[in-house]
Amino acid sequence: MEDTGDDDRIREGQPEHSTFEGDDIYAEDGSIRSDFLMYVGAAIADRDLLFLRRHVARLHESEMGDLLEAIQPEQRRQLVSLLGADFDLAALTEVDEAIRLDIVEHLPNEQIAAALGEMDSDDAVYILEDLDQEDQEEILSKLPFTERIRLRRSLDYPESTAGRRMQTEFVAVPPFWTVGQTIDYLREDADLPESFSQIFVIDPTFRLLGAIDLDRLLRMPRGTKIEAIMRETNHPIPAEMDQEEAAQLFEQYDLLSAAVVDENGRLVGVLTIDDVVDVIQEEAEEDLMRLGGVGDEELSDTTIETVRSRAPWLLVNLLTAFIAASVISVFEATIEDIVALAVLMPIVAGMGGNAGSQTMTVTVRALATRDLDIHNAWRVVRREAGVGLLHGVAFGVMIGAVAGLWFHDVNIGGVIAAAMLINMCAAALAGIMIPMLLDRAGADPAVSSSVFVTAVTDIVGFSAFLGLATWWFSIR
Repeated sequence: MEDTGDDDRIREGQPEHSTFEGDDIYAEDGSIRSDFLMYVGAAIADRDLLFLRRHVARLHESEMGDLLEAIQPEQRRQLVSLLGADFDLAALTEVDEAIRLDIVEHLPNEQIAAALGEMDSDDAVYILEDLDQEDQEEILSKLPFTERIRLRRSLDYPESTAGRRMQTEFVAVPPFWTVGQTIDYLREDADLPESFSQIFVIDPTFRLLGAIDLDRLLRMPRGTKIEAIMRETNHPIPAEMDQEEAAQLFEQYDLLSAAVVDENGRLVGVLTIDDVVDVIQEEAEEDLMRLGGVGDEELSDTTIETVRSRAPWLLVNLLTAFIAASVISVFEATIEDIVALAVLMPIVAGMGGNAGSQTMTVTVRALATRDLDIHNAWRVVRREAGVGLLHGVAFGVMIGAVAGLWFHDVNIGGVIAAAMLINMCAAALAGIMIPMLLDRAGADPAVSSSVFVTAVTDIVGFSAFLGLATWWFSIR
């Protein structure tokens, strides 16, 4: 990290150069105000600590994250360097991984360790997990023993599990305490979490026995035993559980927080609704990106990284396109005789592709949320088949009439109408069956489905239209 100690170049204590006013840094469309970005850029260039501390260091971590994503890479590093200890490292939990790594790599491990000591454990793990093993160990070695053990335990759990997302700061009491003892403990202990809504009840081995909501605790007489008013913990979450499954439990049971337990039922942390909201957003974005065949791509990725991310599925698309083209080549003679077929055949394939994509999107999302399973699969398949049939009839009649009038040939209209019906039914079935089969096979349907659904609708569309045309016009 560059030395920022040359005080003669830092205009601290001097009148700030800008006239930025107001506390809201966002424009009406939700983006950061252009004048604020301009002032920040000028302050970074002029090394104006007075402006940066007054208007930037005060920002909420999410606002700081938006600012870091909006400015240039070199400005990010300079901003973090200039703010020094005034920079809230928690802002790095709000930015893309590439930006987070770029900033952390330019910070000394001593500064990172000092900042992590002030953060919630889940945020600290979020930053540590992207670092090299050597840097992780050096940073952890600079932390107090208790915090070091907590963070290492979280890092030992696999990525994208509840154990990685949990906070290791929680409030736990024994069952034999009274309400009065518990309230006094909450008032006097300085090491309690900053905010919490539940108190957990544990035995001497830290095995989870139950929980008490704060509002219930405060309504009870001081002499009441905790074991008399505790309830069974609502759906304790295994630390090894996938974070998406944990988020589904929160959604299903309207949880605000949930205990996280190890394989022996011992309390190791707590998962809170703010972390779950982040998980839901991340998983939704991930599914959307994978449906488009772009994997884990982020806006901050370089050109080369983006090319590498997108190229594999484009290659698969190219191979399926060659298969569809080979189907067309089989009917080359028919197309030469009836030029109208070359004009109309993209319509059949295109409509089938769009219909298949609609069904596929709904199916992939239903699989992800576990709304679609073996118990209702057949009913949903029948429904989608019916939708495909009705769409095929409606759009087949429509395009058949248009094609017949366009080329003054009722035969062409009838052929394309029949082909449209066949392909819309095939699209509906492919859109639901392919994701389900991939899911049963253990593959991610969000990643793989679109390529195969498109291939099916192209091949079936071209085969049906050109095959029917060849057969019909050969018997006339």
